[in-house]
Amino acid sequence: MPQPGLEHRGVLFVLSSPSGAGKSTIARKLLAIDDNISMSVSVTTRAPRPGEVDGKDYFFTDVPTFKELVERDELMEWAHVFNHRYGTPKQAVNDMLKSGQDVLFDIDWQGAQQLYQKAGGDVVRVFILPPSIGELRDRLTKRGTDDEDVIASRMARAASEISHWDGYEYVLINDDIETCFAQVRMILEAERLKRSRQTGLIGFTRKLMTPLAQ
Repeated sequence: MPQPGLEHRGVLFVLSSPSGAGKSTIARKLLAIDDNISMSVSVTTRAPRPGEVDGKDYFFTDVPTFKELVERDELMEWAHVFNHRYGTPKQAVNDMLKSGQDVLFDIDWQGAQQLYQKAGGDVVRVFILPPSIGELRDRLTKRGTDDEDVIASRMARAASEISHWDGYEYVLINDDIETCFAQVRMILEAERLKRSRQTGLIGFTRKLMTPLAQ
């Protein structure tokens, strides 16, 4: 967590991976134990799944409305994924960032690239790889949420997604979910401690030096 007593600028923390490699599981685990990071809620044109709540899981909308958001430049990033549109509302993210709150993104390489182009130094990008293609297929099959056609589509897309691994600052291999999760936490903690994000350091160090200079 950020150092106590110091003003802190938030981190835009991006997790990307092929479907089934573990990013969503790691994101949920991180949100469950860390009060200093919040999930970015995306806008999407896909229909809600059972149990999903509008405004909490996603902001559900239609294609014309989504296009209007793009035209008004109200999205930090957006992409087509499996025949649906997904995007990140700009204002909510900027408000959290300025308040010192870290923001977690579960997005693909297209979104990560756009986010970096717009937010630069605030962005930390982590790409998660499966230990093998065979293991990736096994994980997708064991989830039991997709039929064979959808699994085949996700596997076909995986090769394209993996090819963009070198656009990330950190690349992890998820052979064991607990080990990978611990590595993600270490990355986040290290990034929080970067001097550029501890905006209160100048004032803090001046206070320390003042008595010594007298």
